[in-house]
Amino acid sequence: MSSLLPPGRAEIVDWLAALGDRRPGEVRERIDSMELAWLVHQVEQRYGRELDDDQLDRIKTIDDAVLVFAEAVRSHV
Repeated sequence: MSSLLPPGRAEIVDWLAALGDRRPGEVRERIDSMELAWLVHQVEQRYGRELDDDQLDRIKTIDDAVLVFAEAVRSHV
């Protein structure tokens, strides 16, 4: 699998901005279901890591995503 560092807050904000064709400053803290699906897709594609239901349930905000993705990526490096 990937030896890349897990995505940080700025990278996650950039991913969300790209999804909605927005500037990073226009991205809200709270993540909706479509944004969550997009982020999970990004993690799967970039890191080859699938998240389980418990991890997905914990993601409500960008900060939540940073923590959960870091756990997921680091647990399989």
